[in-house]
Amino acid sequence: MASAPRTALPWVWLTLLLALCLQVMPLAEDWQIWRPDWLGLMLIYWCMSAPDRVGVFHGFVLGILLDLIEGAPLGQNALTLSLLAFLAALIYPRFRTYSLLQQALLILVLLGLVQLVEQWLRTLFGPFSMHLAFLVPSLIGAVLWPWLTTMFQAMERRLAGVE
Repeated sequence: MASAPRTALPWVWLTLLLALCLQVMPLAEDWQIWRPDWLGLMLIYWCMSAPDRVGVFHGFVLGILLDLIEGAPLGQNALTLSLLAFLAALIYPRFRTYSLLQQALLILVLLGLVQLVEQWLRTLFGPFSMHLAFLVPSLIGAVLWPWLTTMFQAMERRLAGVE
């Protein structure tokens, strides 16, 4: 029985670092709320696509990098991205059987939960007003999920055909 082709680890890290760059790309203050959680989306995608190669460790390392770049309290983003990777690994068996619409709804729940934990951590570390607008990136991420996953699956098939 032939096994599915394994994704090259440099390709995984390249896409995760690209998502990190998109996550910290400067935007006008009014546009910050509309930025999807690129890093969370890519982490979920790779946790679902290559669960034997990407997991909580990757979420932790990327979270530490994000903490250092943003100047956030060290470990805040590491905790949330590690939690996201853990939750993705937890639901992995069922997730792959869902349609793209069901996956998008689950992505909304996962990213929304992680955003809620992040907002809670921000209130612990200092004065921060909490409002429901923090869920907008989760909603945008859920809308982008079908497009993103279809695009990356096509790219993986193309790369597998080249090798």
